[in-house]
Amino acid sequence: MLKIKNLTKVYEDGTVALKDVSFEVPDGQFVAVIGLSGSGKSTLLRCINRLIDPSSGEIWWNDIQLSHITGEELRRARRQIGMIFQHFNLVDRSSVLTNVLSGRLGYVNPIASILGRFPPADVQRAYASLKRVGIQDKATNRADELSGGQRQRVGIARALMQEPGLLLADEPVASLDPALAHSIMRRLQQINQEDNITVLCSLHFLDLVQQYGTRAIALNEGQLVFDGTPAEIDDQKFIEIYGREAERIG
Repeated sequence: MLKIKNLTKVYEDGTVALKDVSFEVPDGQFVAVIGLSGSGKSTLLRCINRLIDPSSGEIWWNDIQLSHITGEELRRARRQIGMIFQHFNLVDRSSVLTNVLSGRLGYVNPIASILGRFPPADVQRAYASLKRVGIQDKATNRADELSGGQRQRVGIARALMQEPGLLLADEPVASLDPALAHSIMRRLQQINQEDNITVLCSLHFLDLVQQYGTRAIALNEGQLVFDGTPAEIDDQKFIEIYGREAERIG
């Protein structure tokens, strides 16, 4: 269970990115996080895995208060939380296999990982993760040799290496064309359904939300303005989320 209680984030320049946001996510849900650019979607996901620190409020993952831990305790907690980035966040000059193995950094000796020495079981796991996302034949390629869709599959395989209970996907298809976007979303949906991994995925396009999300939460200027099923986003709710000038597609 993920619990967000009165979460607020104010950046140093005074920007209020999140304001008193509260919601709970039971295990196994696929939650689409929606809203305009600058609404707080990325800030929310990055607060959950502590890439950035919240200004106030609480973040609970099961019985761990993520918002208030540091050091080794935070490192152990992050093992359970996979992250997929819009711009992939890969090491371009490294091989696909090495990028995927980096998902095990929370489990292995740091010095050994720097030297690229991973246990054989982890290497087998990496090949299995690549096979699951359909690019096992690219294991020895450099990451910068891949297409955008292939690079995002590497990101998913890397996240799976953590054996996560929670998967955060920050605009994972924003830089992909529609066909590739659906391919990536189907992979995430499959992981959610087959592994019972909770997924929070920030998205722009409502058709993707309706097709893949079991629940949607919407942010507007850092505040939670909708929490329900995608089917409940009628024209009035759409205006509340995106504004009157937005055109509804999907």
